[in-house]
Amino acid sequence: MHKMLTCVVAEDEVLLRLSLLDSLAQVWPNLKILAACDDGGSALEAIAMHQPDIAFLDIRMPGLSGLEVAEAMTMTSPKTQIVFVTAYDQYAIDAFEKGAVDYLLKPITNERLISTAKRLQTRTINSNDSNNNGANDSATMTALIRQLSSSLPNPARPEPLVWITASAGMETRLIMIDDIAYFQADNKYTVVMTAQGEALLRKPIRELLDLLDPAIFKQIHRSTIVNIKAIASVTREDTGKGIIKLKTRPETLSVSQPFMIIFRNM
Repeated sequence: MHKMLTCVVAEDEVLLRLSLLDSLAQVWPNLKILAACDDGGSALEAIAMHQPDIAFLDIRMPGLSGLEVAEAMTMTSPKTQIVFVTAYDQYAIDAFEKGAVDYLLKPITNERLISTAKRLQTRTINSNDSNNNGANDSATMTALIRQLSSSLPNPARPEPLVWITASAGMETRLIMIDDIAYFQADNKYTVVMTAQGEALLRKPIRELLDLLDPAIFKQIHRSTIVNIKAIASVTREDTGKGIIKLKTRPETLSVSQPFMIIFRNM
């Protein structure tokens, strides 16, 4: 009897995520779903923690894209097989068929999912029989991601935020984005930290990911986004995690091990 395979699903659109989970339950009842995530950061942390056999990754997600999650996985979970979920068939199929990954085109049909399941099961058996040390060759995956990144159309993004309004007690503050050191999740709200102190933004941190300049604001934990201009130093610990010291704040920030790929050139 073959072992029960495990997977993590990452899809930011609720209905599509629920539909994929339902379809997997129908066509692959022996597949154990360890986590269902709605953004790239949560997916990366779940994959690093669970080390699943398979990861279903939507290519377009808030924060880290499916491609960025896959690139990080070459270090954090190299044995995990990747299935990209995409709507960009005319751009991506050639690249997918040349790489060591599978793909599902939206809308996903059960027939296509059955075919994917059979291919993944066969690949897993062959991998185990050949004592393969990992499903994802780092160089191959990096080359595939670069090809996909250059082939896929860039989605329309709103202009990055320049300022926000946030509450501090009874006061409403206008805060320039450049003055923010970091954002910290606080249930359904987000704490905004500046050199002058903290304020509360009535928006969950996940909704900020597509509104900030991705070149300046980096997710370093599922609950933390940091302004890289506010970073004084980053120290890599023996555990693989990181500690950030800030220029204008006394506290330090923890970088989850999967997100240390941001600082891989240290």
